[in-house]
Amino acid sequence: MIFRNGLASLLRPEDSVLVLIDHQPYQLANLNSHDPHLVVNNSTALAKAAKVFNVPTILTSVVADRGGRIFPQITDVFPGQEVIDRTFINTWEDPKVVHVVRETGRKQVIMAGLWTEICVAMPAIQAAGEGWDVTVITDASGAVSVEAHQVAIQRMIAAGVNMMTWMALAAEWQRDWARAETALALNAVVLQHAAGSGIAYLWEQQLLNTPVPRNAG
Repeated sequence: MIFRNGLASLLRPEDSVLVLIDHQPYQLANLNSHDPHLVVNNSTALAKAAKVFNVPTILTSVVADRGGRIFPQITDVFPGQEVIDRTFINTWEDPKVVHVVRETGRKQVIMAGLWTEICVAMPAIQAAGEGWDVTVITDASGAVSVEAHQVAIQRMIAAGVNMMTWMALAAEWQRDWARAETALALNAVVLQHAAGSGIAYLWEQQLLNTPVPRNAG
């Protein structure tokens, strides 16, 4: 077991690289661990958060001619960017993907994808074994069953992989709301994709901007 503690163990945008794996129609069709709408929402939010913090993001699919293209909600965040299409089930066995990750010069590798138990677990476990600091975003991933998702998470934790959700990651990247250069842009992502938190913020703004009625007495 690898224990993550201390300030240096937290994720930093300048040291992070995001790999989004196989968010494709074929995989979504047999997604049963999560509400499919939620996974599309969360993976899109994760992509947008990475863009806010200028975190290099690699988009990769597997046999897209048969499995379908990556969700447009994700590719629209990075217009014109190449999607690396693989035949390898294990992303980390594809030399092109690993080369692009290495070229960033960053060691904190963040992964999310479909399915958790196959297309996320294999590269996460391999990369962790090769010395990368690997984090999996569990709510932007999903599996063919709740059991498959949970067992995959247990397996990756045993291999030293860190687990987070997209909002926790975004907050860790932000770290300080005084960082105005990203705070407003991140807030826009929260408004669009964080449901209750976004609506509560809008309500708060409404209340703050509503004039207090004068006392008739």
